[in-house]
Amino acid sequence: MKIIFSLLPLFIFSFHPSFSQDRPLKIMMIGAHPDDCDIKSGGTAALFSAMGHQVKFLSVTNGDAGHMEEGGGMLAKRRYDETQEVAKRLGITYDVLDNHDGELLPTLEIRMEVIRKIREWDADVVISHRSNDYHPDHRYTGILVQDAAFMVGVPNIAADTPPLRKNPVFLYYQDNFQKPNPFEPDIAIDITSVIDKKIDGLDAHVSQFYEWLPWISNDPDVIPEGKEERKAWLKSKRAMAPNPTVVKALEEWYGKEKAGQVRYAEAFEICEYGTQPDKEEIKRLFPMIK
Repeated sequence: MKIIFSLLPLFIFSFHPSFSQDRPLKIMMIGAHPDDCDIKSGGTAALFSAMGHQVKFLSVTNGDAGHMEEGGGMLAKRRYDETQEVAKRLGITYDVLDNHDGELLPTLEIRMEVIRKIREWDADVVISHRSNDYHPDHRYTGILVQDAAFMVGVPNIAADTPPLRKNPVFLYYQDNFQKPNPFEPDIAIDITSVIDKKIDGLDAHVSQFYEWLPWISNDPDVIPEGKEERKAWLKSKRAMAPNPTVVKALEEWYGKEKAGQVRYAEAFEICEYGTQPDKEEIKRLFPMIK
């Protein structure tokens, strides 16, 4: 696991109060679309929620282009309603910014929106996309979050929202892209116990997992009609065993014997921006690691 020290952020935030042990953790997971957080970290979110910690999913776009038959405001409303159902099922909150799907750019205006959201949530941990993803909305969401990472503590930026007195730990979601550099799983979370909870969250995105994504991927499978049959089909598509690099990270955090029992996992890479946690701080911020 790499631990990277950045002297400037450390200097700026060094006099601020440390993370409090006597309050729930505040976790923010940021995706480009209203289902990205769910795909990348829904199991970890379910674990945090079950332990009494607070999780917010934030979609930077409203998803108004993600369908083969519907679009615009009506689709955006449908997808927003789906996010609120996810929130109920996972025990989280889910916010959606009103930016067009497929047209996202890393503008100053949207950066300010992201800064305000991170501040309002008083986030201890922020997780988002890497900036070398295949989808421009994913890439630009990653850039927006990176650009917000230092500015969340600068009082004269987005001055209408009080700055954070601590710098969050910023992390990246797992992906399979190799260039210019591959994903490095610094943290791996065993989500085997909550995989069905994660699938239940994905199931709420009816417009995506049972309509749009099978259509755009030319999936020849016939999608079942029954609710439980649909979930079983979705699990067969979305619940995959960890790859060898994630298994190695699981062994570091859980030990080789326990890691060998993990069927499903989610992994995250530490961003060079924000607070740089040591191993004990990671264990505190991810208390499900045992």
